[in-house]
Amino acid sequence: MSVYKDKAHGTWYTSFRYIDWTGKKRQKMKRGFKTKREALNYENEFKNSVAVEPDMQMDKFVDIYFSDKKNELKANSIRNKQHMINKHIIPYFGNKKLNEITPADIIQWQKIIQENKFSKTYERMIQNQINALFNHAQRIYNLKENPCKKVKRMGKSDADKLDFWIKEEYDRFISGVDRKSEDYLMFEILFWTGIREGELLSLTIADFDMTNNLLHINKTYHRIDGKDVISTPKTDNSVRTIIIPNFLKEEVQEYISYHYGFPENERLFPIVARTLQKRMKRYEKKTGVKPIRVHDLRHSHVAYLINQGVEPLIIKERLGHKNIQITLNTYGHLYPSRQKEVAALLDEKNKGKD
Repeated sequence: MSVYKDKAHGTWYTSFRYIDWTGKKRQKMKRGFKTKREALNYENEFKNSVAVEPDMQMDKFVDIYFSDKKNELKANSIRNKQHMINKHIIPYFGNKKLNEITPADIIQWQKIIQENKFSKTYERMIQNQINALFNHAQRIYNLKENPCKKVKRMGKSDADKLDFWIKEEYDRFISGVDRKSEDYLMFEILFWTGIREGELLSLTIADFDMTNNLLHINKTYHRIDGKDVISTPKTDNSVRTIIIPNFLKEEVQEYISYHYGFPENERLFPIVARTLQKRMKRYEKKTGVKPIRVHDLRHSHVAYLINQGVEPLIIKERLGHKNIQITLNTYGHLYPSRQKEVAALLDEKNKGKD
């Protein structure tokens, strides 16, 4: 028997041996369970989590993958990953053993996915999910190799093509929005700060420092299972402070004056992302500008800054990117080539040399 009564505390504990994925024998003890059943369940779940074998079926491994990731990923990220894996990976690979899935199997699976005519970016997102599963199995559970590494990835990343508005297009769009409406201020903040959609929808009056023209980004909003969820931003670097221009500060103050007495710590824009997207589509249709996504206003902000000569490091800090490479990979192609300037400089420095 591996479950015992702790008479001194009136609780149950479990003490058992197990073999980890490296083949080593180990001892495990866990105290504080209210019932014997809870202690037994813990033991069984723990043994299942460490007993992953390379010949485990994909569908069973997926459960372990999400168990391992539950404290690492945010609820919204887990939900999105589960949706893609359950819809596009489990139906094809669910009953196959991890160590029996070959590069040829991956190619055949890719063909099936591509028959659906998804966008290239969505294809890449699906590809990234299966890569993540095999990488986790290889890194943590001793799978010999990742079959995806021998196959060309399907789809394309966002960096291959960015949709955005130039300032003239944005001016046309915003001219169709009532200046006193919440829609006007939401789109103004998105275009002139480049913050993410979830960051916008989590904003409160308290996030604005009107004296110093500062906007503090320290949380994000999601709608999960019909409930409003406020959590920490996407990454640690996403927690940042943005300096906003005077005209935008004045627009925020003007909007707040229309809503006198609005609580400082309640969401300034109490809507869901889908509502924001629908409103944007309505104004696009009204003004005749080319349709883009709400997220593309972030790209539009960057494109405008680049056109004004702002350096990548400043843009990286403003967007909350983890490192400068992300900024350069995503937006580097928008910077004009300076090769002619370099050649002219070299000519100037080498004048008089024969």
